[in-house]
Amino acid sequence: MRLSLLASGSKGNSLFLETDACRLLIDAGLSGRETMTRLASIGVDADTLDGIMVTHEHGDHIRGVGALARRLKIPVLCSSLLLQAAGHTIGKAEFIEFEAGSPFAFKGVSVDPFPITHDACDPVGFRIESGEGCIGFATDLGIATRLTQEKLKGCRALVLEFNHDEQMLQDGPYPWHLKQRIRSRHGHLSNSEGANLLEELLHPELQGVFLSHLSEVNNDPALAFAAADGLLKRQNLCGPDLFVGCQHKVCGVFSA
Repeated sequence: MRLSLLASGSKGNSLFLETDACRLLIDAGLSGRETMTRLASIGVDADTLDGIMVTHEHGDHIRGVGALARRLKIPVLCSSLLLQAAGHTIGKAEFIEFEAGSPFAFKGVSVDPFPITHDACDPVGFRIESGEGCIGFATDLGIATRLTQEKLKGCRALVLEFNHDEQMLQDGPYPWHLKQRIRSRHGHLSNSEGANLLEELLHPELQGVFLSHLSEVNNDPALAFAAADGLLKRQNLCGPDLFVGCQHKVCGVFSA
């Protein structure tokens, strides 16, 4: 199993996932060219990808989807509602549609897409299971619902949102309506909320956690790391490994 955040933030998001059965991207919010460059930087040939799974239709998650799918001749896996809302933006591609709440199989992995709260047409998180264990992915969520917590339990690796520091957001330059949107049930998790979610998901087999979708304006990587690391120290845990997402470069590789 291998995971790497190729990009994470308000300007583009993409995760590379490799199991013994397949290689996938979750979202492709960078340009196709930049995505392939970042894959190459971790030793991955883009031509070996099997597909692109999409969480929701915002531009920082789908900007490069269409170009990559056409260039690499791979399918785009997305919800039927997302396809209706953003199919014209993605453009010509092979689509494999799924429904939130209905697990499906793809290239040797089992994917369980579950609904999350965000201001998009049909946003989802993913629980992905293979012979090497389970991966949980949930970003762009205003609140961590009970369903989200249940779907993410027992994972070997997690990708969780640590979008903003509450004080930085309050004191920052964003207009009030945008601050309200970010804080809302359909916005983004703060560092403290991300840490609270992580606390619910800790278990002895959890080996890696990616802190993702950090705001460049309203967060600081050191603050996000401190929120998660402080939790682990309070729990007297020396693991899992923590990886802090970055907008401008690959933030590291988790292998297990």
